[in-house]
Amino acid sequence: MRVRDAIHTETLPLAVDDTVEDALGRLLEHHVHHLPVVDDEDVLVGVISEDQLMKAAGPDAPVEGLLLARPVSVPPDAHIFDAARTMVEHTLSTVPVTDEAGHYLGLLRRHDIFDQFARMLAAEESGAILALEVDPRDYTLAKLIHVIEQNGAKVCAVASEAQATSTDKIRITLKLNTRDTSRVRHVLEHHGYHVVASFGEEDSELVSRVDEFMHYLEV
Repeated sequence: MRVRDAIHTETLPLAVDDTVEDALGRLLEHHVHHLPVVDDEDVLVGVISEDQLMKAAGPDAPVEGLLLARPVSVPPDAHIFDAARTMVEHTLSTVPVTDEAGHYLGLLRRHDIFDQFARMLAAEESGAILALEVDPRDYTLAKLIHVIEQNGAKVCAVASEAQATSTDKIRITLKLNTRDTSRVRHVLEHHGYHVVASFGEEDSELVSRVDEFMHYLEV
């Protein structure tokens, strides 16, 4: 997934001669805390924050005088993960997208990136979510997927969390195509994967008991 696939062009950038009052109004209008600032040739010159605007000398001050840091941006061909990393590193609610010459093309908003991540992680598809922990020396993605698929389930999405230290266990989150994960969980535990949590799955034992009770009533 590239940045160009999620770029937002409806939110216009601020001009260097826009006032603090204008900028605050635009932030409120678009429900963001940061907006890009461009010059007369649409070249990105900075990103202004709500905090910077609130510290301005007055409402009529131009935003150009508040720009302190070098402008932060991402290219349109960058991966959406790179854009998310840039946004986190610089604590931004939006990140500008520019071409090689620095011309402003649009921006990415935090919820745009969240929406893309949700699609990549198959959040809208039906199925259960398993949270696992495993020792680093026992973890290979190919083995994990093989174990699951050999037991009647498919992996729709997988995500892992970085280890704080080399001895920490790897944390893995799986989205499966089934809500009955009892067999999969049992086999994963057997292979050294500790299932720490499960979400959205059916209680297969309860379902079985309900079926038996309904059969009894019919008799």
